[in-house]
Amino acid sequence: MTHTSWLASITNVLDSYSEPAVLLDEEYNVVATNQHYDHRFKQHSSKGLRKCYEISHGYKQPCDMEGESCPLRAAADSGSTSSVLHIHNTAQGKEHMRIETTPVTDEQERCYFIEVMKPVSEVSAEPIANKMIGRSPAFNALVDRIQRVGKTETNVLLTGPSGSGKELAALALHDVSQRTRKPFVTVECSGLADSLFESEMFGHVKGAFTGAISNRKGLVESARGGTLFLDEVGDIPMHQQVKLLRLIETRTFRPVGDSQAYEADFRLICATHKNLPAMVEANEFREDLYYRISTFPIRLPSLAARKADLPLLVQSILLRIDSHTPFNLDSEAMSLLAEQPFKGNIRELKNILERATVLSDKPDITVDIMQQALDLSTFPDVAENTVARGLLGLAQAKLSLEALEQAYIKQLLAHYSDKSEVANIAGCSLRTLYRKLKVGND
Repeated sequence: MTHTSWLASITNVLDSYSEPAVLLDEEYNVVATNQHYDHRFKQHSSKGLRKCYEISHGYKQPCDMEGESCPLRAAADSGSTSSVLHIHNTAQGKEHMRIETTPVTDEQERCYFIEVMKPVSEVSAEPIANKMIGRSPAFNALVDRIQRVGKTETNVLLTGPSGSGKELAALALHDVSQRTRKPFVTVECSGLADSLFESEMFGHVKGAFTGAISNRKGLVESARGGTLFLDEVGDIPMHQQVKLLRLIETRTFRPVGDSQAYEADFRLICATHKNLPAMVEANEFREDLYYRISTFPIRLPSLAARKADLPLLVQSILLRIDSHTPFNLDSEAMSLLAEQPFKGNIRELKNILERATVLSDKPDITVDIMQQALDLSTFPDVAENTVARGLLGLAQAKLSLEALEQAYIKQLLAHYSDKSEVANIAGCSLRTLYRKLKVGND
């Protein structure tokens, strides 16, 4: 086979893909493309050979020299297909792409690479409503995990601080799965009345209890074929957790008042802002249930850990607040916003921006308007009074400083699973925190 005929056969292979695909040589040159690639990247053969990193990223050198993983280099080193997540510059703007690169050889045993790019539609690298949005390394690592586990039936536990977007992450997992055309059912565990847990989850038959005037389908049955999302799973009472455990283990359920068991068919995703391992140690959460739901844990980064995404998130949230008015922040307002700790994460950011749009008479939000919006976030008198009342109660209890410190650390660990975050809130180093924990356990 001549090189020309070999190249023609590879071009036919590229055309068989329904996603953008290219043939690269060892010097990162784009040797051949399919129509999907030409359309996505506005690539034309008349331009001659160009580097893949130049087209996809606008870089002047390979990705691994720009701080990113290079799929071509990984495939060359391993001799097998490599898979990474990148953000590419396309005709549609910046897009998350799953890159799969496979080494091949021509008739003279020279090495080439077939690279297939699969757009990740469940998230966005551009301002858009109702999707997870970001470009930062922390966000991209999150998207990579969602893409990898989303295609499986593995149970996923989403953790992270309140307001970090756990429900959007659960929706992204559902959208990437084989169950995407089936229901996505959310169970608000924190708002589920203890007395109605079984009825809400499993349904009931007519006459099962006072007020059961007809048969009712439960949330487990509503999720048939789709995804069951248990939000704030850490709030389920201990005596109800065994019923959830039985559902997961047997994949069956029995409506209240019914003697017949029915088969359950759902993919389980759970979320919590609480530290479940600490709750297990405190006998507040069943250990066997924890290991059932946490097969693949994913921790969502706080907004403070992905400040690089702040301008993008601001644009997106302003579009959601009012799609008809082109609100935007001037540079000073954005700088002031970037200084905030955002303990309430994206939910807090949304509240601040919504207040700013109400306060602003013009689409351009100035630093003065932003300062007013931030001032409305704080209630010093109320906060000081609340703290004062709490300290008075502690003084009356005659607790020692050591006991107070240990109690406070335990409360922090119960609400924040990241010990680095706990140390930061407590105002000490991670090493000091571990030392204090050891003292408390002695």
